[in-house]
Amino acid sequence: MPNKKPNIAVVYFPGNNCEEESLKAALAAGMDGKIVRWNERKGIEKYDGYIIPGGWGYEDRIRAGVIAAKDPVFAIIKKESEKGKPVLGICNGAQALVECGMIPGLKNKVEMALAPNINPFVSGYYCTWVHLKNTENQSRCAFTKFTGKDEVIPVPIAHGEGRFTTNDKDLMKELVKNKQIIFKYSTKDGKIDNKFPTNPNGAMLNIAAVCNKKGNVMAIMPHPERATFIRQLPYITSLKNNAAGKLAEMEKPAPAMKLFDSMKKYIEEELL
Repeated sequence: MPNKKPNIAVVYFPGNNCEEESLKAALAAGMDGKIVRWNERKGIEKYDGYIIPGGWGYEDRIRAGVIAAKDPVFAIIKKESEKGKPVLGICNGAQALVECGMIPGLKNKVEMALAPNINPFVSGYYCTWVHLKNTENQSRCAFTKFTGKDEVIPVPIAHGEGRFTTNDKDLMKELVKNKQIIFKYSTKDGKIDNKFPTNPNGAMLNIAAVCNKKGNVMAIMPHPERATFIRQLPYITSLKNNAAGKLAEMEKPAPAMKLFDSMKKYIEEELL
């Protein structure tokens, strides 16, 4: 066992609103961590991994994540990721990872987009609970070491521009070939249905999360940090219903905690 805990930087940009939940999830998984402001770049390379949280990043009125992606801190994070350090971008963080070219990371440029939702009932921002299916083996990605292939986890979404898409058909084929599509929107039983409401935003191939080719960087549009404890789940889930009235049960980890547990395990095995 390593002599120290993995130390995580939760990189906060103006307008983010999930930095506290992201840090709490990292701490609950057994890591150390700190919220680091985007302009506190000095020494940020000392951290073992990075979480880019969700919320509304600054200047999103231009295009979600595009200005944050051009900030100098991303050059540092990208350099550190090339050393194998894990980077998890959630919602707005996912948009920034796509806009800076780290996801899917095949050509060192912007290759795809997180476009406005296509939803038959709601125009723009949409918030609901969804199910994600892990479509690849546990070893494929730094964030799925504890999430079994075909396992389904409940998580919330809250975005207006979350539709993974590209005009490059060859890119989608390459993502499939490389096994970079880690999570897909599914029914609670794991069926991949591309129709609403299973696919809540019209994403190509029901994509909810994509990793880079190496597997240490992942962009995920849903919010696992908002679903890491059973008490955070909706009562439509059996986990929450079974725990009703039992405080100790409510405080137990929910399935989405496995992403943060996996991040810890990856750092311990690969970096420490």
